[in-house]
Amino acid sequence: MSLTPVFEIGLWNAWILMLYLPLHPLIMIVVDKLVGVGNINKKMGDVPFTRTEKKMFNSTVILMLLACIYSIFLPLKLGTLWFYTGLPIYLIGLLMFIFAIVNITTTPEGKPFTKGTYRYSRHPMTFWGSIMYLGVSIASASWVFLLFSVLVAILFHYLVIAEERGCLEYYGGFYREYMNRTPRWIGIPKSGVK
Repeated sequence: MSLTPVFEIGLWNAWILMLYLPLHPLIMIVVDKLVGVGNINKKMGDVPFTRTEKKMFNSTVILMLLACIYSIFLPLKLGTLWFYTGLPIYLIGLLMFIFAIVNITTTPEGKPFTKGTYRYSRHPMTFWGSIMYLGVSIASASWVFLLFSVLVAILFHYLVIAEERGCLEYYGGFYREYMNRTPRWIGIPKSGVK
């Protein structure tokens, strides 16, 4: 990684790997049409954000938008160890992200997402999205993009707490049982939720 970020517009820049971000709502709709059992928008529901959480959500959206814009000017380190290490990390994250979308679309409306990747993490899309950001950071050998990744991951951590609060309100004891048996993040033991 270089201390001075490189800025150049090119076909083989990190924007190629960041296309999933603006396209993922469309991907969710297409997957829902192909294998879904209901309306994806109704399944996702509304998150009951507090005023502070709404500001955090807006900050996250702005950071992700800035990362997308920055990726246009960020060359991938093609042919280097950085690229060959970062690309598989990114692709694994993308594949698991898509599996999480399939899990959402195949869950009946009115039921919480608890099958597939949701058996191992209460927030697999968030987790694997963060892994994808990490892969882009490595493939482009960019400490600036890594900083975006860390900041977005930290903000995501606090936003999923609001999401869980909403799920507890909506699903009640069933979701509490799910929380008791499933960790928030893959690889991190579950917290003692009562």
